[in-house]
Amino acid sequence: MVKKKVVKKKAEEKEDSKSEDLGKEVGRVVNYFDKIGVAVIDLSKVLKVGAKIKMHGMNTGTDFEMEVKSMQVEHKEVEKAKKGDSIGMKTDKPVKRNDKVYLI
Repeated sequence: MVKKKVVKKKAEEKEDSKSEDLGKEVGRVVNYFDKIGVAVIDLSKVLKVGAKIKMHGMNTGTDFEMEVKSMQVEHKEVEKAKKGDSIGMKTDKPVKRNDKVYLI
């Protein structure tokens, strides 16, 4: 009984340390249009223009940082997007579906 608790606690600590290294997760890529270099991202937290983000894919090899220069919601330019919004954003490099977006 005690061993199970210790193992579970260590697994939780390992997950926490991984997410701390990357920053706070703010969204996930749901689509990418390679001809125009635009990603569609479903947000799980608020995101503002000017924020520094990290695009990271565990299995895709995506790993770079960039600044949010502009974003659109429903084809309208916005300065801030809230949790639950799907945004369109030009990315510095190609990304893949399910890559995660972290605020750094």
